[in-house]
Amino acid sequence: MDILCLDLEGVLVPEVWQAVATETGIVELQKTTRDIPIYNDLMDYRLNILAQHDVTLSLISSEIAKLSPLPGAREFLDWARTEFQIAIVSDTFYEFAGPLMEMLGYPMLLCHKLTVESDRIVGYSIRQQDPKRKSVQAFKSLGYRVYAAGDSFNDLSMLDEADYGFFYCAPDNVVENYPQYPRTTSYQELKQQLMSC
Repeated sequence: MDILCLDLEGVLVPEVWQAVATETGIVELQKTTRDIPIYNDLMDYRLNILAQHDVTLSLISSEIAKLSPLPGAREFLDWARTEFQIAIVSDTFYEFAGPLMEMLGYPMLLCHKLTVESDRIVGYSIRQQDPKRKSVQAFKSLGYRVYAAGDSFNDLSMLDEADYGFFYCAPDNVVENYPQYPRTTSYQELKQQLMSC
C-alpha cells in the first residue's frame, strides 16, 4: 500500500500557535513558518515571547484542548485510510498534540518534543535535522510510494522528496514561489489529485 504524509497544522487542524495568540492576546505568537520559514528561528522567537509573558504549558494545553479539526478533516482522513497508510509529519510537539490526535482517530504522528521545567517551556528537541525529508526518505527506503500534502515553507522538503507532492490551502506567496506543486483548496480537490496520480 502507498503512504500519505500530511502536515498537521493548517491541513487537518487550526494553527495551534495562532489559536494560543488569539486566546492570550499575545499577537507576536501569530507568526508561523509562513512568516519565519526557518523553523529553529521561529521556535527561538516563540520561546522568548512565552518567557516574556510567563505563559505556562498548562495554559497552552488548555487552549489546544478547545480546538477542533478543520471542517471535513476527520472525514478526509477516514477516506484516506482506505487508500493509504497515513503518517502525520509535523513540526508540532507531542506535548501539544494529544487531544488533536484523539479527535483525528490517532493517526501515526512524527513530530518533536518539548523541554519543560516547572510548567514552563524552556526548550525543544527536534527529532532530526530536516525531519520531513528524512521521514519521506525512510518510507521510500521501505518500498513505499509516498504522497505528501502541506501548506507552508517547512513542508517543501517533504513535498520535494515525495513521489507526489501537493499544496493544501497554502497562501499565495508560498504557491507562487513553488508552482511545481499542484494547489488544492479543499479536501475534495486533494482527494481528486491523489486519486489521479
